[in-house]
Amino acid sequence: MKKVRKAVFPVAGLGTRFLPATKAVPKEMLTVVDRPILQYVVDEAREAGIEQLIFVTGRNKGVIEDYFDVQYELNDTLTQRGKTKELQLLDSMQPTAGHASFTRQQLPLGLGHAVWCARELVGNEPFAVLLPDVIMQAERGCLASMIDLYGTSGGNILSVEEVNPREANKYGIVGRAGDVGNGFKIDGMVEKPKVEEAPSNLAISGRYILQPEIFDILETQERGAGNEIQLTDGMLKLADAQDFFGYVFTGKTYDCGSKEGFIKANVAYAKADDAIWSKVRDDLAELVG
Repeated sequence: MKKVRKAVFPVAGLGTRFLPATKAVPKEMLTVVDRPILQYVVDEAREAGIEQLIFVTGRNKGVIEDYFDVQYELNDTLTQRGKTKELQLLDSMQPTAGHASFTRQQLPLGLGHAVWCARELVGNEPFAVLLPDVIMQAERGCLASMIDLYGTSGGNILSVEEVNPREANKYGIVGRAGDVGNGFKIDGMVEKPKVEEAPSNLAISGRYILQPEIFDILETQERGAGNEIQLTDGMLKLADAQDFFGYVFTGKTYDCGSKEGFIKANVAYAKADDAIWSKVRDDLAELVG
């Protein structure tokens, strides 16, 4: 069983829900407290042992490439000013040479198409996909726990979370079979089922480990919902030939692709930093009344 060494980050989205800010700044680079949303997701991947970061970009996303590059002028200025702490922080976040790759999704044809665009960089090995605007806060990262499950089960792994059963029609829902390692075997996937027909209350939540055979499926995948090539449709076909397993994430998830989730993430990560929280707690309490 091959090791999961590579992770794909689909960062080509337009971020229309955050206009006009995203006219100038990619939504993935909007900051939660003191770092871009994307940095939290990359940190999760690196904690899990991912060696190769693959970013599927689009127009006006050059700032993402610049962010993960070395900025000699900035480093020189920090050195001259004796900003050792800041230099060490930047160095800890810097991918080593050759460990970050970028490819372009020329047309906005959906998540499945974005993943397919990374096929040449991934090659014939299992890989992770992390949605770049979903921050998953936990003592141990979600992807690290998924890789633990993969070491036991092999196959394909999806992170899932419990949702209100009455809201199952808003999500991709999986069916739960027997337990395997720190997860379970999936015995079905349904995209936005009727509430009364949902196989469980476990919703797919933005982290995947997939086998490379998904690329052949996505290459000929017809457009689905939203007239886009949907990753879920491809996974349903792959499930006819390969096993899927689920890992139930029990931390906190913040969908920073929405304004509500973005605000919640900022408050949650501010609260996790004692130095910041002590300065803003009373003001926030007053604001919310």
